[in-house]
Formats: sequence, structure tokens, C-alpha cells
Amino acid sequence: MRIARFSIDGNVAFGAVEGEGTVESGGLVLDIIKGIPYTDFELSGTKVPLSKVRLLPPVLPNKVVAIGRNYAEHAAELGNEVPDVPVAFFKPTTSVIGSGDAIEYPSFSNELHHEAELAVVIGRMCREVPRERVKDVVFGYTCANDVTARDAQQREKQWARAKGFDTSCPLGPWVETGMSIAAASDLAIQATVNGEQRQLGRTSDMIRSIEDLVVHITEAMTLLPGDVILTGTPAGVGPLNVGDEVAVTIEGIGTLTNKVIKRG
Repeated sequence: MRIARFSIDGNVAFGAVEGEGTVESGGLVLDIIKGIPYTDFELSGTKVPLSKVRLLPPVLPNKVVAIGRNYAEHAAELGNEVPDVPVAFFKPTTSVIGSGDAIEYPSFSNELHHEAELAVVIGRMCREVPRERVKDVVFGYTCANDVTARDAQQREKQWARAKGFDTSCPLGPWVETGMSIAAASDLAIQATVNGEQRQLGRTSDMIRSIEDLVVHITEAMTLLPGDVILTGTPAGVGPLNVGDEVAVTIEGIGTLTNKVIKRG
């Protein structure tokens, strides 16, 4: 099931996405969910064309835990070694935007990069999750773009501003809940800018698996329903400029699209 979060007439709700096609092509409708999707819920039977609503970030995470250098070719393209342990960092909730929202080019950077990523959405409160239980705490998967101010990342030697500025974490367009960990571990992932392919890889190229990452992160902290894990990006990251449209597409999930604008 694909679960979207949206607003219509000033109201915010979750809905199950039905039909075939994309956000842009039409043909999709939302069956409004009674309650929130992390617990048992019912479909209301009230359906709204997706074209009539504004898609929001599919979840409102308490925290986004991101993993750096989890694809060997990406680490190499930036001149980095593959780390001995996963490199984790946070993106604040204020960085999260949805599909169709604008990425605002930060004033402190002159080198903004796209990073297409598979995002894991957590479905229940969990801590110290054993590997065999990871499947029980994953709610689903969505597309992410770990937008990075590359010059600030290199200049400041830590990543809080470079990867945590407002609008630096597009998520969407929805959460795919009907996918197993095995299936999510071998998906095509790509990024295009103005229709030109920039990144193309498979989630099977990740150095640390989805299970590895959930186990590693929950050894240290409690994850809550709606929290998000970004699993790293394949090679091919590159510049974004004001006016560009960047799209992240993941096989079996969908396409996340955002335009870059000048902050102001």
C-alpha cells in the first residue's frame, strides 16, 4: 500500500494512493484514512483525486538519521575512504519538505549537490533491535534527496549546516508499505536534473544493509514512529543551480520531484 500525507481545504490527512501512474500524469486517487497509519486503521471510502490536493512530506519525523559514505563508488568520487563503521548524522525536522516543494539554495553556499537515497520509515517505537526483528519495526520506504552544501561540508569539517539547512531533506511522494526488506535491498535508484540522468545505481550496492543500519542506530537511540533513516547515495552526485528541477526515482516506490529556488 502507498500511504501519502496531504492537505486539502486547510485540512491535513493521510490517504491510501490508488490507481496507476505518477503524480504528474494523473489517474491517482486518495482513499482517506481514518486515524494515523502506524496503528490499525480503516479506509474511509471517501476518495479524492490526487491532482486536487497538495502532497506533504509523507511523514513528520521526530528525527532523520542519515548515513554517509554507504556506497563505495560515491565515497571514492569525493576522495574518501570507506569508513570502518557507519557514519551517522542528523537532519533536523525543519529540513524536511515534500514532493513539489522548493529547495531553497542556502546563502552560505556556492556548491549545492543532489544525493538520491532510499529512505526507511520506522513504524513503531524501538530500541536495541535485533537483526531478526528489523522487519517488524519498518513501516515502509520512500524516496529522499540528501541535499548537501558541498563547499560548506568540506570547509566546516562537520555536516550540521551543510546537510541540515532548511529544505535540505525532500521526502516523498509517499511511503510504500508493501515491500519486504529483501525487495528494498535491490532496487534501481536514480537522480535526474532537468531530465538528464546524473545518478544511477542499485540499493544492493550499499555497504551496510538496511538491517545493519537499523541495528547500529538503535544500539544508541530510540526510534519513534515516523522517524526516517537515509541509507546513503550512489555515485554521480553533482551540482544544483537555481531553476533546476531534480527528481529522485526509486524502482517500485515512485518519483520525488523538487525545484531549486533562490532563498529570499
